[in-house]
Amino acid sequence: MLRKALMAAAASERVREAVMGMPAARAVVDRYVAGESSEDAVAVARELRSAGLLVTLDYLGEDTTDAQRAAATAAQYVHLLGKLAAEGLTEAGAVEVSVKPTALGLLLGSEGKPGPNALGERVATEHLDRIAAAAADAGTTVTVDAEDHTTTDAALRIAGSLRSRFPSVGTVVQAALRRTEADVRGLAVPGTRVRLCKGAYAEPVTEAFAARHDVDKSYARCLRILMAGPGYPMIATHDPRLIAITRSLGLARATDSFEYQMLYGVRPEEQRRLAASSAKVRVYVPYGGDWYRYLVRRLAERPANLALFLRSLLSPGG
Repeated sequence: MLRKALMAAAASERVREAVMGMPAARAVVDRYVAGESSEDAVAVARELRSAGLLVTLDYLGEDTTDAQRAAATAAQYVHLLGKLAAEGLTEAGAVEVSVKPTALGLLLGSEGKPGPNALGERVATEHLDRIAAAAADAGTTVTVDAEDHTTTDAALRIAGSLRSRFPSVGTVVQAALRRTEADVRGLAVPGTRVRLCKGAYAEPVTEAFAARHDVDKSYARCLRILMAGPGYPMIATHDPRLIAITRSLGLARATDSFEYQMLYGVRPEEQRRLAASSAKVRVYVPYGGDWYRYLVRRLAERPANLALFLRSLLSPGG
């Protein structure tokens, strides 16, 4: 029930405005978000690289229905990639970017209708192509993020079309969705980078597993398919049980043929412990001013995060 309430809050513009106006919220945001500018993002990427961690950067924003804003988001990514390359952070894909298609206009022309249409998919594809080209010039790549189930087909199509020119472009799948095991079987092919996460969106039970243990079982099934396949699995989880399963399955693979992924600010000690054991560990680092929905999803995932957030709001002086 708490998770459902938080996910409903994520969609509420009134709650969003109230929370973003609270100075005390900044204390929690700073734990999970690198900052608001590309300079902030580069600084955090530099720090994580010095600790032996890989990085993927996400410029926060989604559900864009304004063409100019979508274009500005694409320009922000191109600018960021240039700054990262200038600092030598992108070599061999050490720092890459993650991009939500709806931030690039996937929902243009779909106001009031579920899911994207042909116009939005074309615009998002064009922007992502530009970003992927900038990433290739910088010596790195792009991962196309997953969003709610109405965008899944379009996101998979976009990533697939980009891979014809940029083979290292990554795809994200969510174990919470009932369709994902079938999707994973189709994606477990040579050279394909696939990030497997649990999923952080409120979905109807017809599309997604409702119980946490069913999501975990789906994740484990998808994990085994990816780790047994010839692609490049990116295992995005903080769950100790799933990390242990990954470690066991990874004994049959080269250590550089898969990676763990974790969120910035979540279990940082475990990130460094895994990296110290010669595992490849990539940290997902968001930045930008549009942090509200990202923060609420982090609160919904872990009750401890919510307690920290509430304490910060009640603390005098923020």
